Amino acid sequence: MTNNFKRISKLLLDYFGISIGCMIMAVAFNSFFVPARIAPGGFSGLAAVIYHFTNFPIGITTLVLTIPLFIISIKLLGAKFGAKSFYGTIFFSLCIDFIVKSPQLTDDLFLSSVFGGILLGIGIGIIFRFGGTTGGTDLLAALMHHYFRTISVSTWLLIVDSIVVAIAGIAFQDIEVALYSILTIYINMRLMDVIQEGISNTKAFYIISKNSTEIAYRIMKDLDRGVTTLRGKGAYTNEDRDVLLCVVNRAEVFQLKDIVRSIDPNAFVILADVHEVIGEGFKNID
Repeated sequence: MTNNFKRISKLLLDYFGISIGCMIMAVAFNSFFVPARIAPGGFSGLAAVIYHFTNFPIGITTLVLTIPLFIISIKLLGAKFGAKSFYGTIFFSLCIDFIVKSPQLTDDLFLSSVFGGILLGIGIGIIFRFGGTTGGTDLLAALMHHYFRTISVSTWLLIVDSIVVAIAGIAFQDIEVALYSILTIYINMRLMDVIQEGISNTKAFYIISKNSTEIAYRIMKDLDRGVTTLRGKGAYTNEDRDVLLCVVNRAEVFQLKDIVRSIDPNAFVILADVHEVIGEGFKNID
């Protein structure tokens, strides 16, 4: 009973999250992209271009373009895109045409591309985080990859989005529209990553030193951080050497550097950005 309740609650939360993401995307289109004639890639971007010449609703056009791809994808690739993606596609189309009637917020093309891209990235990121998609070019990219294996799905996505941007620039006979559309796509992709991976203030240290044991002890004692010892070998010297791995918060970076410097000024240290850290001392799995 408890497991079923948790499963149903999780499923309802997923659909709620996908719904919120779709509504945020609809605001991006209705308040920024459509008034500014910006095509942010994808079938919805292509639908926005068609809308300006035919006045045909964007949501319905997106649906008309996406549904055949869903059918073909299920036949060729299986039902891996699932019910959540189908729901996301339908609900986004309803939101943009009927449910979310947000007003135009600016006449400035730059502001429209930036804030529209931010909202679009947040919306898509939320949808992805809850296990859905809005179909469209995700499906087309997967289908193209099915036939042309040498080109990755992400590359196909870039190709399709570039074609949509080019169509918008040619259709509107305005190079600025195409350029701002590219800016929107970039902002959108960055925000998607932030939503999915989170904003992390953590750094990873890789430390190679002859005094690795003493350095590890000081880190654990002074910073109360765990340290992992990896086994390495120098290709030139052919000597075995311990490699210390330690993940710390941004505020602890200078403290860790001071520890290493005080023990071995000649230590070889690699400092890397970490998108997300899950586990003791950081955060739990969502």
